[in-house]
Amino acid sequence: MVQVASQRSFGIDYAHDCFLKDGKPFRYISGSIHYSRVPRDYWKDRLLKMKMAGLDAIQTYVPWNFHEPEPGVYTFSGDRDLEHFLELTEEMGLLVILRAGPYICGEWDMGGLPAWLLEKESIVLRSSDPDYLAAVDRWMGVLLPKMKNHLYQNGGPIIMVQVENEYGSYFACDYDYLRYLQNLFRHHLGDEVVLFTTDGAVKTFLRCGTLQGLYATVDFGPGSNVTMAFLNQRKSEPKGPLVNSEFYTGWLDHWGTKHFTVPASVVAKSLSNILAHGASINMYMFIGGTNFGYWNGANMPYAAQPTSYDYDSPLSEAGDLTEKYFAIREVIGMYKELPKGPIPPTTPKFAYGEVALEKVGAVRDLLNDLSPSGPVKSTYPLTFVQLKQYFGFVLYRTKLPRNCTENTTLFTLFDGIHDHAYVSVNGVSQGVLSRSHVSKLNITGNAGAFLDLLVENTGRVNYGRYINDFKGLVSNITLGGEILTDWEMYPLAIDKAVSQGLHNETVGNISNYEEPSFYTGSFSIPSGIPDLPQDTYIQFPGWTKGQIWINSFNLGRYWPARGPQVTLFVPSNILVSSSPNNITVLELEGSPCGTQKCLVEFVDRPNINASLHYESDFRKLFSRDFV
Repeated sequence: MVQVASQRSFGIDYAHDCFLKDGKPFRYISGSIHYSRVPRDYWKDRLLKMKMAGLDAIQTYVPWNFHEPEPGVYTFSGDRDLEHFLELTEEMGLLVILRAGPYICGEWDMGGLPAWLLEKESIVLRSSDPDYLAAVDRWMGVLLPKMKNHLYQNGGPIIMVQVENEYGSYFACDYDYLRYLQNLFRHHLGDEVVLFTTDGAVKTFLRCGTLQGLYATVDFGPGSNVTMAFLNQRKSEPKGPLVNSEFYTGWLDHWGTKHFTVPASVVAKSLSNILAHGASINMYMFIGGTNFGYWNGANMPYAAQPTSYDYDSPLSEAGDLTEKYFAIREVIGMYKELPKGPIPPTTPKFAYGEVALEKVGAVRDLLNDLSPSGPVKSTYPLTFVQLKQYFGFVLYRTKLPRNCTENTTLFTLFDGIHDHAYVSVNGVSQGVLSRSHVSKLNITGNAGAFLDLLVENTGRVNYGRYINDFKGLVSNITLGGEILTDWEMYPLAIDKAVSQGLHNETVGNISNYEEPSFYTGSFSIPSGIPDLPQDTYIQFPGWTKGQIWINSFNLGRYWPARGPQVTLFVPSNILVSSSPNNITVLELEGSPCGTQKCLVEFVDRPNINASLHYESDFRKLFSRDFV
């Protein structure tokens, strides 16, 4: 092993404008897959499909917050077992381009940075801020030594490691920060590995995103002027290989806008043009996957990304083969020999049908389960980070200071709802306050009545200057012009409560289907049918918006009333055939259970492109310049 590893090398031949792999000229064709968005059970299937498309390599992000949920608490097991993912990649004969962060963007919550960094409120993220650097130093001291064993020259698959990500798009433009990272990566990984940066193929982005000693690459999508894009790379790297590190095969979605698609023919034509230039390329994404749980990000003006990260990729969210997959494979076959053997088929899907649900109770009735340590009390509201509640929900409660028999305005100062607040008075729904959209409501109630604001974090901003995205009530709330005080705040440990089972010990109004409430049901996998359980999709007829768990696995957010995503992908690995499968739904705005059938439905086809009426979208395809 040592002898074999010592013969392996990967580097840059500046004299001949190419990479050298084991001393020979090399050009890679790569695709992005995020292990954090694909269940571990499906890593091998997706990687093999990528291999059979003709790829030499895969590219993946390492989301820091996925592995260090609390300061000093590290997790690298199960779906977070990065080293197992790298070993599988090596078994497939694929190389790896590792995007190690610390910031990744990637439409991932806070661009992969842990929310606990915000406990220092004045912290300047992605800069030489000493507290930020100290946290980065500790994290990279854990991650990079693990990665060193997987470098190509050490017998592993990693040929290149990216430092930071698209830093030229960030306002700080802190070269000392980039130099610090360069030295840190070299300290842990050695001098042989190729370290690189990537930025939009525009001079202004490359100005702040590049640093001598880090190989500068660019990213651009189909339809771009390929020659001009690479000329811009040449302004930073006069010699060396041409590289597009993010060639967009599709684009990201947001709740409330149409699902983006890019025709296979457009992608194939542009891909061929890039390859004809002799460039190396990474297709972003080759498979998008799923933002399970609470992992989706958001952009400004505030718009959260949906649970599906399908991205209109060559492999669908569920890993299905598409027209685009075969179009790309055909183009690759024009430039290199394709691997022999069968392409793994699309995994079968099964429609398990309708599952009846029943209401367990409202959030306010289940606080003993959801917040067993009880409320935190404060004169003024605290943010999620101050409560050490990094994801999900917090119930903010105070009492009406006076009678509000007439409509009285509840108002959030400075757009202070991050991100949605479901407002009720003694359990009677009053409406929803939402970031950047609804800052005031008229409410009624008697003095002393409980005023509850269930605040939902719908994903932290992952790009631009607003990534220090505090959640909760981030400013004061007024009622009729008077600042409300004396708050009780209940951080809700919903995932834990769901896994332990919800118990309603209060006698609430079970027929109130408008306030935020939990519903449960179960279904069994049919017997006598081979190869079950299979993948499926779940849809929510008549439901509005909420979160769903299946067998205690947090599948993600549903919001069919907003779209474009209507169904959620349910991978078979979370289902069981030996016992009933338990479903828990938290509906936030209004369930159908009072007027229609109280059910969810498993179907065998996705719908992430519902044709709801949308206003014209302000976001430009292949442009990240949101703010």
